[in-house]
Amino acid sequence: MSDNGGTAVGLLSYETLVHAVAGAMGSVTAMSVFFPLDTAKSRLQVDEKRKSNSTPVILAEIAKEEGLLSLYRGWLPVISSLCCSNFVYFYTFNTLKRLNAAGQIKSRPGRDLLMGVAAGVVNVLLTTPMWVVNTRLKLQGAKFRNEDLQQTHYRGIFDAFSQIISKEGLGTLWNGTLPSLILVLNPAVQFMIYEGMKRKAGRGGKKISSAEIFLIGAIAKAIATTATYPLQTVQAILRFGQYKGDGKGGVIGSLSSIFSLLMDRIRRYGALGLYKGLEAKLLQTVLTAALMFVVYEKITTATFKVMGLNKKLTH
Repeated sequence: MSDNGGTAVGLLSYETLVHAVAGAMGSVTAMSVFFPLDTAKSRLQVDEKRKSNSTPVILAEIAKEEGLLSLYRGWLPVISSLCCSNFVYFYTFNTLKRLNAAGQIKSRPGRDLLMGVAAGVVNVLLTTPMWVVNTRLKLQGAKFRNEDLQQTHYRGIFDAFSQIISKEGLGTLWNGTLPSLILVLNPAVQFMIYEGMKRKAGRGGKKISSAEIFLIGAIAKAIATTATYPLQTVQAILRFGQYKGDGKGGVIGSLSSIFSLLMDRIRRYGALGLYKGLEAKLLQTVLTAALMFVVYEKITTATFKVMGLNKKLTH
């Protein structure tokens, strides 16, 4: 009975909900600030014929050719997806941390990594359809250098869902799931490094400053992003839905499709082609992650202080 009660506390605790809401709000705030960098990254990943790899040049080209507001094209679906995605991730991750602490199991990097992977798998399976739709909406109306890319005509999030299901089948909403599942290593590595560095910085009850949180978050995300970037490019191409491949992609994008895309990239642009758009991605994700963690920590600290809750179990 007590074990069941402990599990229920872990799954349905107010503290875990606070972490999930704070994580979602932190990510929305940070992404809104750095959204144009995400636009540049997506364009570089999908539109292979763009010659420039410089983020400022790409942003200037998009603003000149399509208008300044085009830098924020697809903001609403991206923010909606990000909010849901981070809520699910932070809720799952902190539930596992809470159960870990309740079992008096000491936190270690390997255990943090496993919890991050588990949270990532849950997140991918639940939120991939939203990411497929937001990738389509973000690139709708874009002026591609690659003439093989076709324009879509969606009137919004719900119309995109409707058209994709009716024209391409329900399974299309899970395009790119396989690389996404592999890519759960990205946030898992990020959280492993973040939690480890934060524990070291806070040894002896030392208070960690916002600047330190920003730096720790930036370092953690930079390592995770660089290590997994080629698969992120494959993920973006599969979500865009115009890769013909070998016909074996199916619902989730087969291993042969992933390998084919990676090899095609290398044949066309060399090994460095696997990292096309990395500059924009690093700028966007590192700055976004760093700011997200600062907002997240501030919200959780303030909320727990106001409510008089003890954070010992969850940190």
